[in-house]
Amino acid sequence: MVKPVVIVVGADKGGVGKTTVSRTLLDYFSVNNVQTRAFDTESPRGTLKRFYPEITEIVDMTATADQMKIFDTLNSGLSVTVIDARAGLLSSALASLRDIGFLDSARSGQITFAVFHILGSSIASLDEIAETATFMNGAKYYLVKNFINDTQFFQWDQATYNSYFHRIKHATELVIPKLNEMAYEQVEVASVPFVDFVANKGRNDEPANNSFVLRGYVRHWLANVWSEFDRINLTELAGAKSATRPGEK
Repeated sequence: MVKPVVIVVGADKGGVGKTTVSRTLLDYFSVNNVQTRAFDTESPRGTLKRFYPEITEIVDMTATADQMKIFDTLNSGLSVTVIDARAGLLSSALASLRDIGFLDSARSGQITFAVFHILGSSIASLDEIAETATFMNGAKYYLVKNFINDTQFFQWDQATYNSYFHRIKHATELVIPKLNEMAYEQVEVASVPFVDFVANKGRNDEPANNSFVLRGYVRHWLANVWSEFDRINLTELAGAKSATRPGEK
């Protein structure tokens, strides 16, 4: 039986592009032929589900019944479960995982567990690192600087940041570059995955009429994001081999 893989994407602050990172993960696993399901905890409306309605379910991470939907079905046959944690609830979500014994299962090697912690520009994000790190024993911990919203991280003193970063064993830093604003807006309007926008497909897989220029910006940006995922061997984490993507040798 394939060992379940659970990836939580979250932050203790809103507006840092958390769901954008979840979307790039789902696209990455799709092109690498990794079977994936997703849970959107922005209950009741959801954001991630708008882009991936067929594989995403909206849940309330604080509700026991919804926790059962996620964690009682980890052996459903799908390789990866991506949980897009509601803004401001990363620490409480991790505390819930501790309380149900999930973190103990990860430490014992029964489950592969990873956290993509999307950092904000303020010094408060560094305090989030210290708080989140207390749950990371036995997990893969990725600290993500997301420039998608033109974040400058101007409040960070590098020495202070390093003092936080180096406290955490096995933490890995990732950088998500900025995407052209008009291109990002058009993907939002189209309400399709990034890969479908690039492929000029609509919501029902029908041919679309997306700008050639904007598709080019998205393609280039997505390739840079995926190179970061390749660097951390994300497909190996999911128990798969990286596929050769269009334009690659």
